[in-house]
Amino acid sequence: MPTIVHGFDWPDRVVVGTIGEPGSRSFYLQARAGSRIVTVGLEKEQSALLAAKIDEILDQLMSQDDSSITVPATTPIELVDNDPLEPVEVEFRTGALGLGWDPTTAQVVIEAYPVVDADTGGSDDEFGSGEITVEPTEMLVVRIPVGTARAFAKRTLEVVGAGRPICPVCGTPIDPDGHVHSLPGDA
Repeated sequence: MPTIVHGFDWPDRVVVGTIGEPGSRSFYLQARAGSRIVTVGLEKEQSALLAAKIDEILDQLMSQDDSSITVPATTPIELVDNDPLEPVEVEFRTGALGLGWDPTTAQVVIEAYPVVDADTGGSDDEFGSGEITVEPTEMLVVRIPVGTARAFAKRTLEVVGAGRPICPVCGTPIDPDGHVHSLPGDA
């Protein structure tokens, strides 16, 4: 069966957002073009890493001597998006993310693939290496220009950082109903 590709070449909106209270939030990557919306579930760590890597790609592009691409150092004010997620209907939970740069369109490319259970369908590759290859049933591909990418990364890092405060002593999140930590050497 061919892979279903939820593609967005120039989306009207692409954001990471959450549902729930800090400590029990669920993270989502959502893309919209017109009335078409696709939402995939993410982990908090995936969200943070995606944003950091997008910023890294943009910073590398800024340092190149290629004058055909103007990369903003900060988020253009007209691209700031602090609105909540649109209605959420999750297509799949993300297992793997891909990130790249398409120089032909000057766009950052985000790919999200669903969690795959290798026991449900892979087969050894044709060379007998023992690696299991599983064709994804669907994927999300979002292509965004550099300004939108900078805004996406900024918002995503803000969303990730809006969780529970971190305990300065033990470095773990502090729950709203209290926090108990042990220091190294405590018995």
